Parts: sequence; C-alpha cells; structure tokens
Amino acid sequence: LSSRPQPKMAGVGRVWRVGALLLLPPPAWRLRAPGRAFGAAAGRGGSNGSGRLVLGVAFALGGSAGLCLAARQRLREHSAAELPAGSLQLTLYQYKTCPFCSKVRAFLDYHGLPYEIVEVNPIMRKEIKFSSYRKVPILLANAGSPLQLNDSSVIISAIKTYLISRRNSLEEIVSFYPPIKTMTEQGKEVLEYENKYWLMLDEKETKKVYPVKEVRVEEMKWRKWADDWLVHLISPNVYRTPKEALASFDYIVREGKFGTLEGLFAKYVGAVAMFFVSKRLKKRHQLRDDVREDLYEAVNEWVKAVGKNRLFMGGNQPNLADLAVYGVLRVMEGLEAFDDMMAHTNIQPWYQRMEEVIQKTGV
Repeated sequence: LSSRPQPKMAGVGRVWRVGALLLLPPPAWRLRAPGRAFGAAAGRGGSNGSGRLVLGVAFALGGSAGLCLAARQRLREHSAAELPAGSLQLTLYQYKTCPFCSKVRAFLDYHGLPYEIVEVNPIMRKEIKFSSYRKVPILLANAGSPLQLNDSSVIISAIKTYLISRRNSLEEIVSFYPPIKTMTEQGKEVLEYENKYWLMLDEKETKKVYPVKEVRVEEMKWRKWADDWLVHLISPNVYRTPKEALASFDYIVREGKFGTLEGLFAKYVGAVAMFFVSKRLKKRHQLRDDVREDLYEAVNEWVKAVGKNRLFMGGNQPNLADLAVYGVLRVMEGLEAFDDMMAHTNIQPWYQRMEEVIQKTGV
C-alpha cells in the first residue's frame, strides 16, 4: 500500500501485531461515585434496523481482537483553535469507551497537547464517513497541511517522533508506518502497520531518548504486550457474569453517543451478547476458568517488570509503555473487575502515580 522507502534509522526493523480493540473507563475508583464502564469499539458497517444495532453494539464491540471495553475517564475538551499559530492542531475521533482511544488521550494529555474531540456514534458512525478506515481512533493532524493518522500505536509513535525531531514533516514521518494487508487466524483481512512501536529518530536523537539499547527494547516489548495480551484480558473480566455485563453496558450507554431507543436496546441486548462473546474469547485465548487469575497474573507481571527501584518503567517519568498499560487498565475503572484488581494485585501504587503525573503534566 505504500511504495515509499523506509528511513534509515538506528536499529529500525519490522514490528508486527494482530489488531485488537477495547474500551476504557474513568478515574473514579477512589472517592468518586463509580461510573460503570465498558463499551464500544471499532467495527465494520452492517445493515440498517435492529440487526445492525445488535451487531454494531455487541459484536462490533469485539472488533478484530474480540471486544471493546468502555472506560470512563476524565475527558478534557481541548480547543485546537486556541493553539498559537504554527502549532500542531489535533482532532481526535473516538468512542469515549474505547481503550485504544484512551491510550491516545493519555498520551496527548501527558504531553500537554491541546486537541478537539469528536464523539462517534458507535452504530451509524456518520462522524467518520469521510474516512475509508472506519475505525477509531482517528487523529486528524494539521502541522501546516491536514493529515489523517490511524491506529493508536501509529498515532502515538508518529506524534512522539514529531515532538522529538522536527527534521521531517509529520506527513513524511507517517509514511514510515506503511499499512499492510494481512489475515487474522479467522481468515479476515485486516490492515496492519509496519514499525508501529518504533520512534523514527536518527542516532543522536535515539541516544538522547534511549541512553542504552535495552531501554528502547523494553519499551517496545511492553507496548506490544499491552496490545497483544493485556487487552484480551479485559472483556472476559468485565463481562464475566450477567451482572457485570449489564453494569458495563449501563455505563457504555450513558457515556456513549446513543439515541434513547438505541441506548435501551443496546444496553440489554448488548449485555447479553457480550456475556456470551466473552466466553468465546476466554476459550480463544486459553484463559483459566477464573479469568481474574489471568488478569492478576498479567498485572503483577507488569509491576515486576517496572521493579521496586523505578517510579515508572520510564524511570522518573512514564514512557510510552507506561502510558499504554495505564490506558488499557483504566478501561475497567468503576467496575467490579477494577476493584478486584486493585485489591488482589500490587498495581495500586504505580497506577496512582500515573494518575497524578498525567494530571500535573496535562494542566
């Protein structure tokens, strides 16, 4: 799909990932009233009427990875119009409850980048009919000329590269992440992106950001882990029981862009559908009978990787892996699965530090 040559960057190679979709929640887990979350994700269009609504709300929630989770979060509305002349102007097309959208918001907020938000109706998706991509997140960026960026990891890597190195235009940087058609295990054709976990920096820039090679390798490894493994644990845990599934969809409907009748239908039909879909996902990813155990193990694996001598994997400040893991986990805020995770793992200190640092840097 792209014949442009790849840049000669220090240590650049190919990175592959199987696509995945989820949803995200809010930071109300300590003092605020719990906002039950989980919900919409990217999916393909369907027919009109109730059939489209069921498929759009339930199975589109799964997307190529299986399921989207709604995450309730502090969503600051940023106005690109307030940016100084010549600044990077950004518009994020999203589902508020999509985890991959949450990853992008966490990245933008941490770096203090103003952006406008366009909430997409998860059924009709009229807001993104201008794009053939048909998924969220989509980021429209203007750094002198308009440009569309797709895929959460590509968006983050490309914008981070642009912030560090102004040698290349944003358009040229995005060309370093060419889309490739590939097939899933189920035989579905999907678009993947080469180099999506790489920052396209020259040797001098690379050494400044990654003093030793191991730092870069570690960051890329855990960004990929968040997309390829951690996200697959969310849906089976959030829709684990009929009660949890209904609580999740209650939040999705309240926070998403649904009409009144759409919302009522989506809440009850979607909850039932996703309860059964979560069982299939559990089998597909070979999870234990008690899916909480897989969640606890993964979270503690992350905490162990960060270690006791670092505030974050990035050291004194979060790196892209910290932001990715945080973005995925906050999808569960306000839900039973999130409370259980906080009570039965060692994640809480790191998670609180992430919340605090994003609040401070995002002001």
